[in-house]
Amino acid sequence: MDTKKFVLIIIFSTSLLFLWDAWVTERGRLDKLASESVSTAAGGAPQQGHEVLPVPGDALTASQAENGQVPGVDGAPTTVTPRMLATGEQIKVVTDMVIAEIDTAGGDLRRLELLKHPSSEDKEIPYALLQSQSRIAVAQAGLIGDGLPNHKTEFTLDSSTRNFELTSDQDKIVVRLLAPEVSGVQVAKIYTFHRGSYVIDVQFEVQNHGEAMIRPFAYFQMLRDNVAPPGSTMMIPTYLGAAIYTEDEKFQKIHFSDLDKNKADYPQNADNGWIAMLEHYFVSAWLPEQGKPREFFAKRIGDNLYTAGIIVPVGGISPGDTARVTMPLYVGPQEQDKLAELSPGLELTVDYGWLTVIAAPLFWLLSFYHEWVGNWGVAIILLTMTVKLLFFPLSAAGYRSMAKLRLVTPKLQRIQEQYKSDRPRMHQAMMELYKEEKINPMGGCLPILVQIPVFIALFWTLLAAVELRYAPFALWITDLSSPDPYYVLPVLMGISMFIQFKLNPKPTDPMQARVMQIMPLAFSIFFFFFPAGLVLYSLVNNILSILQQWQITRLYGQPAEEKGNKVKPKEKAKEKRKS
Repeated sequence: MDTKKFVLIIIFSTSLLFLWDAWVTERGRLDKLASESVSTAAGGAPQQGHEVLPVPGDALTASQAENGQVPGVDGAPTTVTPRMLATGEQIKVVTDMVIAEIDTAGGDLRRLELLKHPSSEDKEIPYALLQSQSRIAVAQAGLIGDGLPNHKTEFTLDSSTRNFELTSDQDKIVVRLLAPEVSGVQVAKIYTFHRGSYVIDVQFEVQNHGEAMIRPFAYFQMLRDNVAPPGSTMMIPTYLGAAIYTEDEKFQKIHFSDLDKNKADYPQNADNGWIAMLEHYFVSAWLPEQGKPREFFAKRIGDNLYTAGIIVPVGGISPGDTARVTMPLYVGPQEQDKLAELSPGLELTVDYGWLTVIAAPLFWLLSFYHEWVGNWGVAIILLTMTVKLLFFPLSAAGYRSMAKLRLVTPKLQRIQEQYKSDRPRMHQAMMELYKEEKINPMGGCLPILVQIPVFIALFWTLLAAVELRYAPFALWITDLSSPDPYYVLPVLMGISMFIQFKLNPKPTDPMQARVMQIMPLAFSIFFFFFPAGLVLYSLVNNILSILQQWQITRLYGQPAEEKGNKVKPKEKAKEKRKS
């Protein structure tokens, strides 16, 4: 197998891998929706009006009561009948970071817009990470216990103010909601929004005015559907679903498809870790205090609806006492340096896949260059040049091998013509030629294989970096995370691939040669759908490869007779002057 055929197989395999992953994702979504329609018609799907409430398992209840039974839990209803996402009174909160909307129906956080991150459709409109209209992504919380409020309870606002706005002399905004008192138990649900932060503290304050001790549990969950956020494309699939982290099991994704089949496998009890819902560039995560018992859960609750959350004990509350339980909620961009400070492992929500160990240092270097030059596009160019420089010796070895192969291509063609009816003899003759010319036919491929993981990691680094969202480069490229609006970069990319093809040894197989001629056009079409930042990286990498390959081909890839011919005119001129 010659070098170009091997490289061609690598390129096709990588392309097929991306296409297969995208096709499987889309097909799975369509199949699931179809099966949901059938099961709903047959009465087999869960109804949205009968959502099952979280109930703590034996491990968590045993940690709070010696006999494993917790008063107030056994008598709690396991289902609720009001319709999903009933609406009540809306409370608006505006800080320097977010615009939030709380609904008194359940006390849910129904909408949250990120002021520093525009939407994909309109740069002037903040991105709504939480919402309950075109798609569902809602933060919910409640208590577990007989008569205690849950996310179906109608709360009332403990204030005459309906619109809260952070003023210059404030560091936080506190919104206090009250549930109806039942059996002498008064519960307040309190939201605290902080200046300069995407962390919102959600607290339950439980006052026991009754005559018996109660041991309630609190649950905090994210409710969302599997509708891809705006701007998503099948050409570049990104993860949408739940995720969990514990010190023992580390970071794990909880796929919606596994929840559909009831096959999701994740740690359920721990005294550390967090649970979240992920989408491209953004994360919504519950971050309980480390060292406290907790139980994680994730499940499908209805047609195209899922929850992922956490249950924690409030503790025993004697008559006349008050207990509080607080759960921080992070709802914001996947900014790696800031996520790492909030909770261990939270930075892993930036999805680099299996190449995280390579991609994380690459992003650090990319951020370093950005701090230096102040432009993410220029930082991408500098990063690509740095990686190319690191692999310069390997690339040079590969290009030297390809240059030598270019010299013997006519001989290889003659061998193929001579033994075209005897393939074993053809391969034997080719191996003898390689040995005679001291050429390793795999010499051009092995250096490329070593570099492939690094360049794939760089690809995913640029794809996952929220910092590139709406980041301008120059001229018409005002958003490195979206495709080039005038397709200039993809066209240049296609031209660079064509030039590379011309510099490579000509394939001896005519069919293979025709395929290689089509490759630049085919791949440039793919790049039409890629974000401009990824195309910029690929283009710079190709230009540097062309320059290096041209130089090495000029030094090593010319037949001896051609080099001799270049000297003869000078020698002839000298002879004329002498005569």
